[in-house]
Amino acid sequence: MRTPAWLLGSVLLLAGCATGDHTMRQHTTLQEGIDALMRDYDGQAPGASVLVLRDGQALVQRSYGLADFESNIAANPDSNYRLASVSKQFTAAAILLLAQDGRLRLDDPARRWLPELPAAADAVTIRQLLTHTAGLIDYEDVMDPASEVQVHDADVLRLLSSQDRTYFAPGSDYRYSNSGYALLALIVERASGQRYATFLHDRIFTPLGMTGTVAYESGISEVARRTYGYSFEHGRWKRTDQSSTSAVLGDGGIYSSIADLAKWDAALYDERLLRSEWLARAFTPATATDDPDVRYGYGWRITGETLWHSGETIGFRNVIVRYPQRHLTVVVLTNRDDPEPYGLARQIAALAMTR
Repeated sequence: MRTPAWLLGSVLLLAGCATGDHTMRQHTTLQEGIDALMRDYDGQAPGASVLVLRDGQALVQRSYGLADFESNIAANPDSNYRLASVSKQFTAAAILLLAQDGRLRLDDPARRWLPELPAAADAVTIRQLLTHTAGLIDYEDVMDPASEVQVHDADVLRLLSSQDRTYFAPGSDYRYSNSGYALLALIVERASGQRYATFLHDRIFTPLGMTGTVAYESGISEVARRTYGYSFEHGRWKRTDQSSTSAVLGDGGIYSSIADLAKWDAALYDERLLRSEWLARAFTPATATDDPDVRYGYGWRITGETLWHSGETIGFRNVIVRYPQRHLTVVVLTNRDDPEPYGLARQIAALAMTR
């Protein structure tokens, strides 16, 4: 006996409703779990923004607390945070774009592009700058500690040009290096003929529709919907948004939002920016690090099935954790100097995996 069409349609409709209700309950449960984890960021205090992506869809895109404490402006998914070292993946992508274009080679000596570097850097290559294996002196160790003037990427090159030494023979060891990524930004400029910030705008941010993202330069550009950084000192929140190193772009000067980072994450699954063989280089373990569980690619830490990077600077603590095989990504951006949110992002990811 055939099932009447009207009855079959009713059954399918009920099944669809049941599936939709189940999906909604899962989403609600996930949101409630994340809200509980983020409770300390909510309310009248510097806050955070959280993004959970699965299969290209935002399961959660939510903000907590204040982006601007003094003006009582709430954080929202379009609030732009200073990414700190999460910026390094964009600097690495810029180098890979230029290599893909044939404008440079990863094994080029750094001094080919930056002849101001001292003789001790003769053996340093672009690839070693990307993987923190160049052994370059940390520019923060040779800055004038009494100066309140902000240094820029060009100042990093000037500081290093006076240091005819390295921590170790280039390529022989690993030492995390902000100096290396500041130099990479300068190499982007010299190989492309554009300012670093302009190259990122033209080749990455605009093509991906990341309209709020900027490599911020005081007096040149502005940060739309800007989030300010804070520290909790002597029982109150104090704005600690800038330091003497905050104007260095290549190692940490990009501002972005969870809304824009969703677009960035999507581009890491296809070839709209980089062909697959170049993307694979960024995500391939290139060197061991000082953590036995972590290896480093180009602008990415690699731990088991995850690709991730944290960013810590005065007033901001951020992290992006990607699980490419699961098509799952968690981003946590915060505008306070403590705590570091990597463990929190892993907890959020664990919640998402069970929903």
